[in-house]
Amino acid sequence: MIFYFSGCGNSKFVALELAHRLNEKLIFIPDAVKKNEFEYHFSDNEMLGFVFPVYCWAPPQLVLDFISKLVIERKPSYTYFVTTYGDNAGYTDRVFEKALAEKGIDFSAGFGVQMPETYVNMAGMDVDKPEIAIQKVEKAKQKLPYIMDSIAERRHGISLEIGKHPFIKTYIVKPIFYKALVTDKKWWTTEDCVGCGSCASVCPLENISLNSQKKPQWNGNCTTCEACYHICPKNAIQFADATKGKGQFSRYC
Repeated sequence: MIFYFSGCGNSKFVALELAHRLNEKLIFIPDAVKKNEFEYHFSDNEMLGFVFPVYCWAPPQLVLDFISKLVIERKPSYTYFVTTYGDNAGYTDRVFEKALAEKGIDFSAGFGVQMPETYVNMAGMDVDKPEIAIQKVEKAKQKLPYIMDSIAERRHGISLEIGKHPFIKTYIVKPIFYKALVTDKKWWTTEDCVGCGSCASVCPLENISLNSQKKPQWNGNCTTCEACYHICPKNAIQFADATKGKGQFSRYC
């Protein structure tokens, strides 16, 4: 069984590849939360997997919240994660392992896959140039067979890029980042918005609706996955002043 979250599609691509290769059931975490489905039963020798993007050098809070609500009667024999990131993962593995430990679940392995950059809500951060994005995807496709074989063979250990100063990034910068930037109050639309509703349809948390003027409004449950920003055909969705003049993510996988 694999639980996954994805906003722009990088982690969904990895999750689909894993589920197909390992013949595992795939569950989208926001769907499980919406249905209030937190209780799961595992058969003998069944594995538990998670796939998600790195948000500020840690698992997304919605993934951690989901784990905190899980009810599992028979503990899985092997538990792992595969995470995607544009740069590096910091101490994502430590945060994830702690969340599992609080539920009495043993952590077995963690893997990282570098994918095209999607986060643009901070100064100095932008999407990768197409040639860099394509290179990242090709390297990811080359790495996935190793990851899938490692999981199938139930190897233990960590295989991801933690980057420089991981403690500072994960345990000091992340709380500040979440307090200041994980919000939908800073999203707005320019006059170029045509009211197509693409942003509402792509939001994984169903947090966007169209008002009477056919303009998007955000309703207070945002994880800043950037899906709405990147899907807009007119690049009309902006986050404060941070996204002005920046590019949009294109799927390369």
